[in-house]
Amino acid sequence: MNNIFSQRECYFTSESVTEGHPDKVCDCISDGVLDSILSLDPDARVACETMASAKKIILSGEISTKLNLDKNFYIDVVRKSLNEIGYSSNSAGMIGDKVSVEVNIVKQSPDIARGLSQKNKKNQGAGDQGLMFGFACKETEELMPLPIQMSHQLAEKLTEVRKSNILDFLQPDGKTQVTIKYKGYTPIEISKIVIATQHNNLLKKFSNSTANEQKFIRESLIEEVINPIIKKYKIDFNHNVIVNGTGRFVKGGPGADTGLTGRKIIVDTYGGYARHGGGAFSGKDPSKVDRSAAYMARYVSRQVVMSGLAERCELQLAYSIGVAEPVSILIDTFGTGKIDDDKITDIVCNHFDFKPFNIIKDLKLKQPIYRQLAAYGHLGRKGLPWETNKLNDSFLKSVKENLLWKTV
Repeated sequence: MNNIFSQRECYFTSESVTEGHPDKVCDCISDGVLDSILSLDPDARVACETMASAKKIILSGEISTKLNLDKNFYIDVVRKSLNEIGYSSNSAGMIGDKVSVEVNIVKQSPDIARGLSQKNKKNQGAGDQGLMFGFACKETEELMPLPIQMSHQLAEKLTEVRKSNILDFLQPDGKTQVTIKYKGYTPIEISKIVIATQHNNLLKKFSNSTANEQKFIRESLIEEVINPIIKKYKIDFNHNVIVNGTGRFVKGGPGADTGLTGRKIIVDTYGGYARHGGGAFSGKDPSKVDRSAAYMARYVSRQVVMSGLAERCELQLAYSIGVAEPVSILIDTFGTGKIDDDKITDIVCNHFDFKPFNIIKDLKLKQPIYRQLAAYGHLGRKGLPWETNKLNDSFLKSVKENLLWKTV
C-alpha cells in the first residue's frame, strides 16, 4: 500500500456484488448449511462447497457432526437459500423449489481432525496452514476503506429496492463498483460509480427501444440507489455513472454463469485496498483460521486505530495446521503509528490471544451468524463481535502508558 498511496493524487476502485450474483449464491448456500448445523451442533466441523448452474446445485464438502443428517436436510437449506435470494421464478432464471440438488458430503479427514482434537482444548491447533490479514483505517465511521464500503452499500440498496418492489423490474444478480480519488490517504472525490443489474425484459414497455429501456433503468437507479448512498458522504461526486455497460442485462444469475463458493474473497474483505491471505470464508466453521483468524485480525486492527495508536493498521497472522500459536505476527501502520510498529506489535501480543480456541471463545464464533455475512462483506458490519466499538481495557491502559512515555 505504501507504493500506491503517497501525497500524490491517485484513484482506487473496489467492487461488490449482490446476493444474487452466481458466486454469492454459492456463498449464501454454504453459509446457510453452516448456520443450520451450528444451530443444532455448535461443535460441528464444517467445510461446505457449492456449485450453481442453470438447472443444478451441487453441494459437496467435509462435515463431521453428532447430528444424523440426511440429504433432505441439505436440499431444504439449498431451496430456502435460493428462495430468500429471489430465485423463485422463470423470470429470475431459476426456480429454487424445482432445481436439481446433488449432495456429496463426507466426514472430515481424520488426519485433519487429530490436529484439532487436543486433550487440553485450549491448545486446539489451527484447522489449516495459511496467512490472514486484518485492516482498519479512519476513512469511514466503520473504519473501512471508502471504495469497498460504498460498493457494499450500493449493492445492499440494489437488493433492498428490488425486494421492496420500489424497482420491481430488477432481478437478483448485480454488481457495483466505486472509484475514489485520493490525495495521499485522504478521499477527495467519488470519481465513478458503475452498476450492472439484472432486469426484466422491458422492451415492450418502450416500443422495442433498447436506448429508452436503458435510459429508464439508469434514471431509476440514480434516483433510488445511488443518490441515497451518496448523500451519506460529505465528499465531492462528479456524477460519472455507468449503468449496464453492455446495454442490457436480462439473463443473469446461475442461469447465465456458473457460480462457486469462495470466488469473491476480495469482495468479502477490503476490496483490494488491504492485502488478503487467499483463503475464503464461506462454508467454513470457525476452527478454520482462514475465517476466524481473519476476523480476529480485523478486531485487533480496529483496536489499534480506535486507541489512537495509528490512523491505519494492517495485521498479518500466519498459522501451521495442528499448531495453536501463530507462526508469525506482523503489524504495519504505514507510517501513521504514534510509536514504532515493533512496539505496537509487542503491546498487541501481550494483550490479545491468537490461539484458535481463544479466538473462537472471545469472538463467540460458534453461533449461527454466518449466512448474514455471505453477501455485502464480512467486515465493517454493525453488531458483530469483531466490529465492536468497545476498547479492550487492559490494552487501552497499556496504550496510554506507552503514549505517555513517548511524550516524556
